[in-house]
Amino acid sequence: MRLSPLCCVPLLLMPSLALAQRSASTAELLAQADDDRWMIGAGASIKDEGYAGMGTRIRPFPLVAYEGKRIFWRGLSGGVHAYKGEHFSLDAVLSGRFDGFDVDDLGRRELAANGVDIDLLEDRDDALDAGLSLGWQAGASELKLTALYDVTDTSGGQEIALDYAYALHWGRTTLVPGVGVHWLSRDTVDYYYGTLDEEIARGVAAYRPGAATVPQASIGFIRPLGTAWKVVGSVNYKWLPSEITDSPLMDPDASGAFSVRIGLGWSF
Repeated sequence: MRLSPLCCVPLLLMPSLALAQRSASTAELLAQADDDRWMIGAGASIKDEGYAGMGTRIRPFPLVAYEGKRIFWRGLSGGVHAYKGEHFSLDAVLSGRFDGFDVDDLGRRELAANGVDIDLLEDRDDALDAGLSLGWQAGASELKLTALYDVTDTSGGQEIALDYAYALHWGRTTLVPGVGVHWLSRDTVDYYYGTLDEEIARGVAAYRPGAATVPQASIGFIRPLGTAWKVVGSVNYKWLPSEITDSPLMDPDASGAFSVRIGLGWSF
């Protein structure tokens, strides 16, 4: 799979406190549950995105997070606090979009059942998004509105996300359940779930789904182990709309996508 050089930085830093993928509120509240500026460690992710024949994938990842007065990094995303008041905040953000895949990861038999010849397909690349995030926080709850644009021109698409999360504390353990609705532009959905122009030219049936709205729910947690070590993790589920599930690249039985991540980090 081809990966733009701009994606290398977020790839090396991928998921840490933002273990609920692209869930800004969960990441924000988990970061605030940790008084330390740095966290480094390692973890593993388990996810099933519903692609035909791909199944469940397990991947190790480095766990890195930084929370400074102006600059922050939270796994999949980072940026600069342009304004941070008592209740409102405005951030300029960068966010890795790790939705790409190698064609070889898909199932030849499953694609053939969908009427697609795997040899006619192209890889889908990861990307780097940039944008703005507006947050409102009251007590243990946070509402965040984020607008992102693909600055690598991988898909040339946009995403607008509205996320809400609430932090709960049991002793030293912090749980952060969250819900969100993410709107993906036509270019984004067409690139990752539709058929590309070059694939259509080779004989693949055209599928151009257009924009899609994806509801999701997540729960993140952080648990100190002694004075410096912490266990962090998350479970995330997305309800996939018909624009995505009707794709010939998807398993016909797919209705959602899930991910589970867990890591062990050292804070200082």
